Amino acid sequence: MNFPYFCAPGAAFAGVVFIVSVAHAQGEPPTPTTPTPTPATSSSDERDIQAALAADAAKSDQPASTATPASSGPTAPSSGVQSLNPDISVIADFAAAAFSNDTHLETGAHDPQHNGFNLQALELSFAAAVDPYLRFDSHISLELSGIDVEEAYGTTLGLPFRLQARLGQFLNRFGRLNASHPHTWNFSDQPFALGRVFGAEGNKGLGGELSWLTPLPWYVELVGSTMMADGDETSRSFLGDTQRTVHGPKDLEYLAAAKQFFPLSDDWSLAWGMSGAFGPNPSGPGNRSAIYGSDVYLKYRPITSQSPLVVSLTSEWYYRRRQVPADIIQDVSSYTELFLRFAERWATAVRYEHGTAPFGVDGKVTDPLDPEWTRARQRVALALTHYPSEFSRFRLQVSRDMPGWRAASWAGFLTAELAIGAHGAHVF
Repeated sequence: MNFPYFCAPGAAFAGVVFIVSVAHAQGEPPTPTTPTPTPATSSSDERDIQAALAADAAKSDQPASTATPASSGPTAPSSGVQSLNPDISVIADFAAAAFSNDTHLETGAHDPQHNGFNLQALELSFAAAVDPYLRFDSHISLELSGIDVEEAYGTTLGLPFRLQARLGQFLNRFGRLNASHPHTWNFSDQPFALGRVFGAEGNKGLGGELSWLTPLPWYVELVGSTMMADGDETSRSFLGDTQRTVHGPKDLEYLAAAKQFFPLSDDWSLAWGMSGAFGPNPSGPGNRSAIYGSDVYLKYRPITSQSPLVVSLTSEWYYRRRQVPADIIQDVSSYTELFLRFAERWATAVRYEHGTAPFGVDGKVTDPLDPEWTRARQRVALALTHYPSEFSRFRLQVSRDMPGWRAASWAGFLTAELAIGAHGAHVF
């Protein structure tokens, strides 16, 4: 379970109230300019009104009440007036990029890919409560080369025993960054660790997920999911785009994760997670891959005093091992980000990334996925971000990439993000 804060608070509720008020106004005659005294209502009139309300409620299967109950949250269906239209948002990310080396090593599908202007992402999102039991969310990526279904899944709203389930196409909850979208990132490109281990799109696929919020004294959520192990989204560690098909449970990818949250004080909070993903790889019959990860998120945001200051530290570590004929290929990758919002509309961040050379049981090996990756790689990035409002963002980013097997290179990005519509919640 995530801890959301809302990018457009009250937008959906305000929209519903606006629609209801307009419809009500169109169905009544204009109000006279001269005030008319309201006649007193007798007890018999009140009884007639209550009887009429009860009859109308019986026809519409709604309780006879003069007040509409308030919604308990963005994912809870309202028991009063509810719009049949979903919340819709469109988010566009553009970038002007400059690389000192044309053969750069960006690993993300939404990263700037060439000198000049880039369309990083154009995301069209729909979200709504289907009924009191299910919610549906979808995120469609519109690209210059075509359309990609980023996510399309249903989420349960009322399972017992603190359980929640998802079903469909989704980014699984390995670590922190994998389940997020580019408009929530502190940088204009994703850490190369994510692309190295999971691929350009992160780890996603068709499958199902079950999570359980434990009754422990502190927040602990246990997550388990399974999904297809083939396709481009799994090509870096699992089956990938191969001809192998699913013949049984062993041909699927499985994930297990634990999410913990500690409110250290009114101003400080800590989230810590552990994850593991397991599935077959295409190197040979019976060969499998395993990825283990740990993530830490420490945040300082003073709520005891009026201040725009926000400081956060994010770090993720990935250890991967893949069975191949006659050996086991292993590697370790990580990134650490320090984010500082020092003014209401200004923030800066610095990121350090590291990836070891692949190694086997007896020492260094050649990775068929990255045959040139023979030594450790490091990258440092610095970003400055301006927020004209919560619906737009401009960022200047500079990074220096230092792969051990070739000369270091520079990259500079100037990115712009524009968002319209009923924006959903961000991950805490």
